[in-house]
Amino acid sequence: MSSTSPATRAAAAHHPELALSGVRPAIGRIPLENISSLARGGFGDRDIIPLWFGEGDVAAPPFIAEAMTRAIAAGEVFYTHQNGIPALRQALATYLSGLGQRAITADRITVTASGMYAIMLAVQLIAEPGDSILVIDPVWPNMGGMAQLVGANVRSVCMDHGPGGWTLDVDKVAAAIDPTVKAVFYASPGNPTGAMIPMATQGALLDLCRRRGVWLIADEVYNRLAFGRRAADTILDLAEPEDRVLVINSFSKSWAMTGWRLGWLTHPPSLGPTLAMAVQYTTSGVTTFLQHAGVAAVEEGEPFVAFMRDYCQNGVEIVCDALEGFGRVRLGPRPAAGMYAFFEVDGMPDARAACLDILAATQVGLAPGVFFGPGSESFLRLCVCRSPEVLRTAMGRLEKVLR
Repeated sequence: MSSTSPATRAAAAHHPELALSGVRPAIGRIPLENISSLARGGFGDRDIIPLWFGEGDVAAPPFIAEAMTRAIAAGEVFYTHQNGIPALRQALATYLSGLGQRAITADRITVTASGMYAIMLAVQLIAEPGDSILVIDPVWPNMGGMAQLVGANVRSVCMDHGPGGWTLDVDKVAAAIDPTVKAVFYASPGNPTGAMIPMATQGALLDLCRRRGVWLIADEVYNRLAFGRRAADTILDLAEPEDRVLVINSFSKSWAMTGWRLGWLTHPPSLGPTLAMAVQYTTSGVTTFLQHAGVAAVEEGEPFVAFMRDYCQNGVEIVCDALEGFGRVRLGPRPAAGMYAFFEVDGMPDARAACLDILAATQVGLAPGVFFGPGSESFLRLCVCRSPEVLRTAMGRLEKVLR
């Protein structure tokens, strides 16, 4: 896949006045196509059912916006602590301590301008040009993209896919670690698979990274969307405070706050001042009144989090009931968490082309597996976080091309 169109690159080569010719070569090599670019032509088209993004049709509950409004009225509109306001750091520490089996202290929390920004901080802390980050996939593509932005290499270890679903072989991870690898990244629950990596396997990963002196970065953004339980297993229950472990989290999914751009990073306490410095030189801090909204979300939002979990589980049931009746679909076990169905279709080995064909034929937007790592090129991802009516309509449209 080329990073820019041939015409654009040719123009840059023959017309030095184009600013593009002055961009770092490493940046120029990053593919410009992603889920957003694939979906761009459908933005604003009300006839399209957009199931390509990891975003539902439920807005954050009003009490969160009301907390933000009160903070603005109270004058919480100025610069604040780079690691986050003390109230939110403590609220998140209390929240995590209540979910897991170990106490988490506020000095291990840095509030970030989205979960994606937490990933950016993690990569900037660990990787230099020429270093490698080992990514366990299928997984959302943004970690790989961020690694490339800083000049690091992305190495892939694909989970095994079989009758039992997606599983991780830690021996494959061990074999892939060489002296250039500075971190191992994984997501549990997974996006796009919905797979939860068992605690024993996460523990084996942690032991491996300790032995090799490698950082372990865990994406736990879907931690609360584990079906039939309060939360998925967390690496924080196994890691010591000063282990080289970073945990990414976000308000986007469990509290339906995708557009608010608010997240946090759980880290060793000794990293707090360094992270404050990194925040100072990037954003200078997360918007103050948004952080007060975050306090309300964490302290008052448990009923809404439970609603979102059940909403996604209901979406999985509706979608999988339909997919299992489509003769060409290979689905495997139903996802145990998250907000996606991830499946293959007989006769559609090129998922990118399949998504374009399906969009043209049905006006349902899906995401191609090619964006989620090597080995996923034939898979399609469908977001289930939509109303039952919308999902049933979407599956009715898809039936004519997938049955």
